[in-house]
Amino acid sequence: MEEHRAEHATAVASPPARDGSGGPSSSPGEPAIWSRNFRYYFVARSAGLLSWAMLPVAVAAGLLIDGYGLDTAGYSMAFLVAPFAGLVLFGGVLADRFTARRMMIVADLANLAAHVLLALLLLHGIDHLWQLYALLVVAGTANALFQPGASSTVPLVSRDVQGANGVLRTSEAITGLGGPALAGVLVGFGSTGWVMVISAVAYGASAVCLYVLRLGTVPAPPPGESLWRNLAVGWREFRARSWLWGVIVIWMFYAVLSWGPQLSVAAGVIVPEHGARSFGLINAALGAGTVVGGLLAIRYKPERPLAAGAVAMLAYPLYPLGIVLGLPVWALAAAQVVVGAGMGVWGVMWATSVQTQVPGEMLNRIHAYEVAGSVGMYPIGSALAGPAVGAFGTDQVFLTGVVVSFLTTTALLAARPIRTLRRVPDRR
Repeated sequence: MEEHRAEHATAVASPPARDGSGGPSSSPGEPAIWSRNFRYYFVARSAGLLSWAMLPVAVAAGLLIDGYGLDTAGYSMAFLVAPFAGLVLFGGVLADRFTARRMMIVADLANLAAHVLLALLLLHGIDHLWQLYALLVVAGTANALFQPGASSTVPLVSRDVQGANGVLRTSEAITGLGGPALAGVLVGFGSTGWVMVISAVAYGASAVCLYVLRLGTVPAPPPGESLWRNLAVGWREFRARSWLWGVIVIWMFYAVLSWGPQLSVAAGVIVPEHGARSFGLINAALGAGTVVGGLLAIRYKPERPLAAGAVAMLAYPLYPLGIVLGLPVWALAAAQVVVGAGMGVWGVMWATSVQTQVPGEMLNRIHAYEVAGSVGMYPIGSALAGPAVGAFGTDQVFLTGVVVSFLTTTALLAARPIRTLRRVPDRR
C-alpha cells in the first residue's frame, strides 16, 4: 500500500503537461476547488447528472402509466445499464489513449443524438419496444465512454480532491432532487417525450463546457501497446490493491440483491398506489439527503475514509423497510433524505480514495474496472426484480435487500485493508 501511495504522490507532483486543449491544468493563486477549469467542469457534470437522474424515473414511470408491466420496466433499466457495465472497461482504455476530455465530448454528443430520438419516439408513441431498448443501449454505451474520464478529470481541475468530490456529489444530489421530480411531474402530465428534450439540451451544454476546458495531461500508456495489453496492465494494477477489489467484490452482491431491484420494485408499489408524481418526489428526497451528505463531506475528512463511509451506509435500509411497513409518502420521503445523506458520504469517501490512491496514468482504467465490477451487477438485479417479485413477493425482495445492506456494511468494516485505508493529504 505504501509503495502505491508514494508512486501516486510522484505522479501528482510532476509538472503539468498539455493535451492539446489549449493550456495548463491550473494557474498560480487559483482556489483549491473553484478554479476556472472546475467551474466549467462543474457545469458540464451537473448538466449530465440532471439528464441521468431524469432518465430512469421517466422511463420506468412512463412505461407503467402506459400499461406496460413491471417486467418491461425492469428490462428497460437492464438495457440502459448493461452496455454501460460491459463497455466501461474499453471506455477507460480509450480515455487513456485519446484523453478523457475528448471521450467525454464524444459521449455527450452520442447522448444528445440518442435523447433526440427518444423524444421523437415517446412523443409519437412506442410501436415496438425494441426501438426503446436500442436507444437505451446507445445511452448506456455513451455513459460507458464518459464515466472513466468523469472520475480522472477531478484531480486535474482541483487541488482539494475531496472538497471537489463533495461539491460534485452535492450537484449530483441537487440534480437528483430536481431531475426525478421534474421527470415525475412531466410523466404524470403525459409528457415523457419532453423529459428527453430537456436531457438532449443538457448534454449539448455539457459538450460545450468540456470543449472549453484547458487541461494538462496525466501520463499516457506507452505508445504501441495493444488494447488488450492496456486492459491487462489495468487489471494487474487493480488486483494489486486489496482495498479496491475488496470493496468491489462486496458491492457486487449488494448490487444484485439490494440496490439493483429496488427502483423498479419500488415503482411497482408506489406508482399504482400513489402516482408517478409521488414516486418522483420520493426519489427527489434521496437527492435532498445526498446534498446534506455531500456538503458534510466537503469539510469532514476522516483519517480512515472508507471506514467512515461504511458506517454512513447503515442508513440504507430505512427506505425499503418503510415500503414494507406501508408508511405514507411523507415518511418514505423522510427516509430517503437520511438514506441519501449516508450514501452521499460514502460516495465522496470512495471516489476520493480511488482518485488519490491510484496513479494518474492508471486512473481511467482502474476506475473502469471499479465501475464494471460494481455497476455491472446492477442490471442483473434489475432484470431479476420482476421474476423475484413473482416468485417470492414484494416484501420478501425488499427484506432480502435490507439484510444484504447490513451485511455489506459489516463486510466493509471487517475487511482490514478497507477499514484501515488512510486518507492522502490534499495537494498544496
